[in-house]
Amino acid sequence: MRRAFGDAMISLGAVLLLLMMLVTIDPRVREQMSGLWGGSGPSAVSTVSTQVRQVSQVVLSAAADHSIDNAPLMIFALAATVLVLFMLRT
Repeated sequence: MRRAFGDAMISLGAVLLLLMMLVTIDPRVREQMSGLWGGSGPSAVSTVSTQVRQVSQVVLSAAADHSIDNAPLMIFALAATVLVLFMLRT
């Protein structure tokens, strides 16, 4: 149970780190995040869900754009991850 909680926290930290990196690199993501956190007016559930949907769409499109731009680096990172996993398994 404790290990599962630790693994979940590591995964959450990795996602938050990725989101922070996208916010610092891409102005579209930065604009959407500032609109989400600095928004004025009523914060109804529908408004929040709409904003979360818009932010997730912008984050996914920014991640896709950056991964296409850096495809060789992404392939290298994937291959390195697979090799590390095989090394740790044996």
